Amino acid sequence: MRVLPVGILMAAGRGRRFDPLGQRNKLLQPLAQAGGDPVAVASARKLLAVLPTVIAVVPPDDGGVGALLAAAGCEVTVCPDADSGMAASLVHALRHSLPYDPAAWLVALGDMPYVDPSTLQALADALAAGAPIAAPVMGGRRGNPVGFGRVHLEALLALSGDQGARQLLQTCPVSEVEVTDPGIFRDIDILTDL
Repeated sequence: MRVLPVGILMAAGRGRRFDPLGQRNKLLQPLAQAGGDPVAVASARKLLAVLPTVIAVVPPDDGGVGALLAAAGCEVTVCPDADSGMAASLVHALRHSLPYDPAAWLVALGDMPYVDPSTLQALADALAAGAPIAAPVMGGRRGNPVGFGRVHLEALLALSGDQGARQLLQTCPVSEVEVTDPGIFRDIDILTDL
């Protein structure tokens, strides 16, 4: 039996580029291309179509994002120190996933609803086949999401700051998964990205 990675949906950012005043949460904005689903829900549905277990990490005052993600089928966990940087949220989600004893994690971003499920499946397959790190590539350029095998758990749990796992991607071998999916580069940073 093939062992699937646990999905982690990063939904704890504040989206200050989208709305510097913090009045509109980009993850709650309706996405016309997803039938009006909020951005985070559209991202979650793609991940849930491929992986049976998806842990969504949200900040304490998420404006309702967590409730929507739970209703979509994610297991939601609140990261109390989400504002200290992306690494804190990732470490929190990884720790939350440990009771599942995962062999790997596929880390997706809540503001990237355009990633094709076939890309997620290809990354999950690479991880299930033993890739220590798997990243999608199109036209020679790496995108998101990125998967990590358990061999990197200790290094992932030691992360801090706002760089996430970027250092691991720069210093460790990465299995590049060739895709034809511009969604690996497309996130929601500003209003016109919707």
